[in-house]
Amino acid sequence: MKPPRRLQSLIEEGLIDSVVRQLMSGKEAEVFVVRCGEESRCAKIYKEATQRSFRQAVDYTENRRVKNSRQARAMAKGTKFGRQAQEAAWQSAEVDALYRLAAAGVRVPKPFNFHDGVLLMELVVDAQGDAAPRLNDVVFTPAQAQIHHATLIAEVVRMLCAGVIHGDLSEFNILMAADGPVIIDLPQAVDAAGNNHAQRMLLRDVANLRDFFGKFAPTLLGTDYGPEIWSLYQAGLLAPDMVLSGHFERKAAPVDVGSVIREIDDARSEEAARRLRMLAPL
Repeated sequence: MKPPRRLQSLIEEGLIDSVVRQLMSGKEAEVFVVRCGEESRCAKIYKEATQRSFRQAVDYTENRRVKNSRQARAMAKGTKFGRQAQEAAWQSAEVDALYRLAAAGVRVPKPFNFHDGVLLMELVVDAQGDAAPRLNDVVFTPAQAQIHHATLIAEVVRMLCAGVIHGDLSEFNILMAADGPVIIDLPQAVDAAGNNHAQRMLLRDVANLRDFFGKFAPTLLGTDYGPEIWSLYQAGLLAPDMVLSGHFERKAAPVDVGSVIREIDDARSEEAARRLRMLAPL
């Protein structure tokens, strides 16, 4: 196929040889299958983030570092330069997270290069060598659901031990590869130690996994891995190979009404985002 304009520069630089086909088009990016020598890889072209709400952007980008104070001031004021700087920071966050997590042994696509707003990375494939489906498009037996849930909980722990929380983990951004689930879409990844919303995002990520796999293995609906993982992390006791119980005993405390309302708002926003993702073509 004719290379999109944004991929032409990668061809000219010798980073890719040809464009095979479009794999996905969503509100944040377009993804293409490309050839690099004898290998098929994945090229993610970022779009301008015009559909993310300001509050969501602030939650995810809290304490992210920018190159200089001028950029920080421009981002705070929402100027054109500031929006460009914010978008660049959003894109580089995924690149940084992928390299960091791949080095930590987390099941994410291997990154190869980031050039001119295009992320070149491993193409995740199924047993037939085709592009792997999203978790949402796969049906599991109860036993399979238990196994894959355990695998992904271990990956969440490994990510947290590397200081990263996905922030939007669900069945829509996990691929079912030939050798098991692979986590994708990390532009909203947050620093676990530097973001005040980290705990809430970690708990939501884990709850999403529980609710999805619980449809196939209802016994998972009674588990409580999120609070257990976070309490161990806060205590400095979390380790990648730790055996978890899936249970957590909560202490009685006054209800924070503001937090409850915020969780309800987040749930509504997340459901709206899920409906949009379900409508996006593969």
